[in-house]
Amino acid sequence: MTQLVVTPAPVTTGTYPAGTAGNPRLRWILLAAGLAAALALPWFVYPPVAMDIVAMALFAIALDILLGYAGLLSFGHAAFWGSSAYVTGLIATHYGVPFPVAVVGGALFAMVLALPAGYLSVRRSGIYFAMVTLAFGQLVYFVGYRWSGLTGGENGLQGVPRNFFGIELVETESFYFYYAALPMLLLGMWAAWRIVHSPFGRVLVSIRDNTQRARALGYEVEKYKVIAFVLSAGLTGLAGGVFAINHGFVALTELHWSTSGEVVLMTVLGGIGTLWGGILGAFLVVMLADYLASSGFDGIDLVTGAVFVLAVLLFRRGIWGTVSRQWLAWQQRRTSSRRTPGGAGPTKGGP
Repeated sequence: MTQLVVTPAPVTTGTYPAGTAGNPRLRWILLAAGLAAALALPWFVYPPVAMDIVAMALFAIALDILLGYAGLLSFGHAAFWGSSAYVTGLIATHYGVPFPVAVVGGALFAMVLALPAGYLSVRRSGIYFAMVTLAFGQLVYFVGYRWSGLTGGENGLQGVPRNFFGIELVETESFYFYYAALPMLLLGMWAAWRIVHSPFGRVLVSIRDNTQRARALGYEVEKYKVIAFVLSAGLTGLAGGVFAINHGFVALTELHWSTSGEVVLMTVLGGIGTLWGGILGAFLVVMLADYLASSGFDGIDLVTGAVFVLAVLLFRRGIWGTVSRQWLAWQQRRTSSRRTPGGAGPTKGGP
């Protein structure tokens, strides 16, 4: 007789702090604050770095669709980030199209690349899934390294233009390029939000919580996982393409497994299964790395690793996840105190 074992799933608080689902005003305040921060960022941070923050934030959000909502840890997402960056750079260089067209082309290529990778990977779970994606990512890295006639090999792809309908300010000034590229990344974040809050996203959560039960209910588990994998790769490719245009250069390191590890760090640091945690994690990691690099410090990985360990020890659910949980606990205490004034018991007519 087979016994179904239900494994407790990670706490998923959604894209807003827990408790805002019933408070539309607070939800809109949070969204307005996030949008205002995105618009104001290049005024306080060097514009290319600000663009890196938003691009990496979308990268982390895309990974969180798999990790937080489908329960799949991928160590090969650098393959989609880097391949899209290369394809975007090649399209922009050889065809001279506006950069949004090149970026969309790179994202589509990432989705096509993810289809066979996802089909093979989702047949495994846990650490085996992670290892298959890592192997696939390193395979793509090897192809990029060996195909130097196309990718530039160790020298990278250089001279990627920022063509934008002949608007010189956008093409030459990083500050104006930020505002031209920002809508694409925000659209990607909105798409991620729609994915996880759709019936499809709820099925992903049910698969994460209990795969056997989801399969017993008639859901094609592998099919849902492959679709999630491809969608995550597409959003990753969108971010990677903007990253390539922002720098005007694509390095081979964009395909390396360490890039996958870095975005996993951002996602876990911010909070798995929150989406907003990816944004916070990307901001902290990119800003810390930029500050250390500007200071001439060489041990950037050592410091970021130490920060990650401390964050995991102090914030078991990530920074955003921990804050969300505390917010929910505070709301519950507040509601309880209203129902039982002075601790005298439930009010008349209360539950």
